[in-house]
Amino acid sequence: MARADNLDQDSRKGSPALSRRNFIIGGVLLGASGVAFARQPEVVAPPMDKKLFESLVPRRFGNWQSITASEVVLPPPDALSDRLYDNLVTRAYTAPGEDTVMLLLAYNNKQDGVLQVHRPEVCYPVGGFNLSATRPVYLDAGGQEIPANFFTAVGPDRTEQVAYFTRLGSAYPRSWAEQRLAVVRANLAGDIPDGMMLRVSVLNRNADASLAQLEEFTNGFIAAAPPRLRRLLVA
Repeated sequence: MARADNLDQDSRKGSPALSRRNFIIGGVLLGASGVAFARQPEVVAPPMDKKLFESLVPRRFGNWQSITASEVVLPPPDALSDRLYDNLVTRAYTAPGEDTVMLLLAYNNKQDGVLQVHRPEVCYPVGGFNLSATRPVYLDAGGQEIPANFFTAVGPDRTEQVAYFTRLGSAYPRSWAEQRLAVVRANLAGDIPDGMMLRVSVLNRNADASLAQLEEFTNGFIAAAPPRLRRLLVA
């Protein structure tokens, strides 16, 4: 009976051992939540104004000059572009004795694992094209070799040779798996990376000759780009 009275008395006063235990557990949980909050990844690149982004894309460089979209059959539209990209520019360029090059630049300042730059292998089949196997290649940018992809897209009315690269933060992923890994690594470092895609293509049945032309075009385009655009293209 005395023991029960003591327990009842402790419960009224509050057990010192219980209070200390609650205090320690609460402190641990508070510390853990503080660490988790401190490690939340942050957006590292500010949004880019659409008109500013478009103004950075050179309309002519070397022998190349942009023409209006009505003068060339552009690649299939990207149905997800409005939701995935803050900035999207499509241009076509001509030069004497060269196939017309179609260029697409897509940029988003926040690649958070939900909205990510998606790959041309997705939108071309939606446009009715059959694709060859994707070939890993490198595109030269002022002496820096950028990991890229190349494939042939065959449609009902044309054959298109396509090369592209994507940049997420400082990485150049060639596949969805590499792209997701790049986002995870950046998040673990405390960053939400930005994302950039450059896609170039020509209408030609000769894949090797087209790849050589697209490599030369891309090298010249990046070299002629103003510094702010070049920093978005080349990490």
